[in-house]
Amino acid sequence: MLDIKMEIEIALLRKGLSMRKLVTRLKEAGIDTTQSSTISAQLNNKRIRFETVQQILDYLGYEIVIREKK
Repeated sequence: MLDIKMEIEIALLRKGLSMRKLVTRLKEAGIDTTQSSTISAQLNNKRIRFETVQQILDYLGYEIVIREKK
């Protein structure tokens, strides 16, 4: 099963960003988001909003694809 926390961490590493830098850049881009510590806690607790994940991945240049299992 997909672990979204790991996927976001990998995407951040590939872009050379930390969660703090990501949140700063999201705010600069006009995307309303919470603090980096809040997003990290939500990811750790597996209680993050789908919309927040979509915004993060969209900003990083990724998308979520849903397809039937093989």
